[in-house]
Amino acid sequence: MSTTEPPIPEDRPEYRPDYRIVAIDGPAGSGKTTLASRLAAHFDLAFLDTGLLYRATARRLSEAGADADDQAAAAKAAGSITADDLDPALLMTEFIGQTASKVAAIPAVRTALLHFQRRFGRDGKGAVLVGRDIGTVVRPDATHKIFVTASVEQRAKRRCKQLQEHGVAAIHDRVLEELCQRDARDQLRAVAPLVPAEDAFILDTTDQSIEVAFENAKAFIAKRQTAA
Repeated sequence: MSTTEPPIPEDRPEYRPDYRIVAIDGPAGSGKTTLASRLAAHFDLAFLDTGLLYRATARRLSEAGADADDQAAAAKAAGSITADDLDPALLMTEFIGQTASKVAAIPAVRTALLHFQRRFGRDGKGAVLVGRDIGTVVRPDATHKIFVTASVEQRAKRRCKQLQEHGVAAIHDRVLEELCQRDARDQLRAVAPLVPAEDAFILDTTDQSIEVAFENAKAFIAKRQTAA
């Protein structure tokens, strides 16, 4: 961890048996965000889709007329993000998604957004955070870690459906190609690559409905909570 990164909060209420920080990671289209939001609702926990932070940064960058390779501009955009910028309706275009994947590889951007993520959920009963490096970098101290995955073909189908539901036209072959490019960037980047945490529960949703995936994740959390 860079010395410029904020420390993991030490004031979390670990003495409370109902306290949970659930870290959910995985590639785009794996179903991780839908799963995470359902788990947050079920366990009455705060919910943060950290991917929206990078999408909001990409949108700010685009509005400023700056290029995704401009690291200083990207870091400045990331540092200005607030909760008011995280409206999914404004952030779901493929252009923003691709730009977000690029700016997410910039160390200064990740550092700028890290404090917000690490402090999220420290009050109350905890939180569910979903992203690509929650269990490995953002909250390696999470009480529960789940890595959600699926075949790239299945993920492309889901992504097309998601885009269409947001009124965005999507061509399967193009979405598939972009997912493959995104996977490569996420997995091969030098900073916080997309990999499962060593102690993560691997949940392959290729042939699972959201209901089955939810039950499996819920059972894992309950089992870990009991063991703790």
